Amino acid sequence: QVQLVESGGGLVQAGGSLRLSCAASGRTDSNYVMGWFRQAPGKEREFVAGISRSGLSIRHADSVKGRFTISRDNAKNTVFLQMNSLKVEDTAVYYCAADLYSRVVVTTHREYDYWGQGTQVTVSS
Repeated sequence: QVQLVESGGGLVQAGGSLRLSCAASGRTDSNYVMGWFRQAPGKEREFVAGISRSGLSIRHADSVKGRFTISRDNAKNTVFLQMNSLKVEDTAVYYCAADLYSRVVVTTHREYDYWGQGTQVTVSS
């Protein structure tokens, strides 16, 4: 079992920044591929960013490239999502997820095995 807890969400004006954190606990003897997803009301859950076990392979969705950056600190079992130049359309619940079996970053949410409870990010105009 892996427990994931997100933090760092909140209300911010357009153009502002937020940094999300995801702390993993439980079965953390092995590092996992980690991903950030988001879901806005009435929309499907979408991939935002993912990072490989070593941190050397990273993927970002086209919609956030150049604005968001995913990173990880394996010693602290924590993954981060730095979000800059936020837009109103970034408003969503952001979820952290762990993929125990993949060796590369995948963008399909069904491949991820454990999920956090989500943290709300609201960007006002």
